[in-house]
Amino acid sequence: MALSDIELRVLGALTEKERVAPDSYPLTTQALVTACNQKTSRDPVTDYHLQEVNEALQKLRDKGLVGTRQEVTDRVPKHTHRLVSALAVSVDELGLISVLILRGAQTAGELRTRTDRYRLGLRALPDYEACLRGLAERKVPLVQNVGRAPGQSQDRWEHTLGFSDDRLQPRVRRPENGAGPQAAAGGAGQAPGGQAVAARGPAAETDIQRLLERLERLEERVARLEAELGG
Repeated sequence: MALSDIELRVLGALTEKERVAPDSYPLTTQALVTACNQKTSRDPVTDYHLQEVNEALQKLRDKGLVGTRQEVTDRVPKHTHRLVSALAVSVDELGLISVLILRGAQTAGELRTRTDRYRLGLRALPDYEACLRGLAERKVPLVQNVGRAPGQSQDRWEHTLGFSDDRLQPRVRRPENGAGPQAAAGGAGQAPGGQAVAARGPAAETDIQRLLERLERLEERVARLEAELGG
């Protein structure tokens, strides 16, 4: 499925707002521009213009991934995604894909924290890991495991929407000592330049998760305000 960066951002914004700001969904074009360019929960942050988003919407409509309609009571047209049927995914699966689209490669633990406001049916970390494996094991994978980043104790995952076949990576076999792919490339826990990076212990991981949860709650409030102002 050939999708550009802006098309992916549009789909990610629509799927996110459907879950976290249902009162403002479907989105007007201006609200969608605001959602695409918001400063929170986005990596990278973008500065797309109205015309660019309109062109992306037309391409997505042509691919059957977006619908646009204007009810009698609507002042302007509004847009919805059609990914549930187009990809044959569940709400939980789409929630994970949405956050991966908007924020890049992440661990199952990060996804668990960052989808809290999506109100998914997933609960424990093994539920998230099982959902990700299911998406990766499809005939046409929707996510793939890209291994651990330095200092992380969990593998990261990324979506494969828009990927060509040569960008789908085979699962990296971890060495006997449990080190991630970085170890095979020249030493686990080393930053560029050879400086050692200390592994985070359980206590530090817990503190980071708590900080992320607080940040996500603030991001949700900001996102709702931006959606309302944009509408």
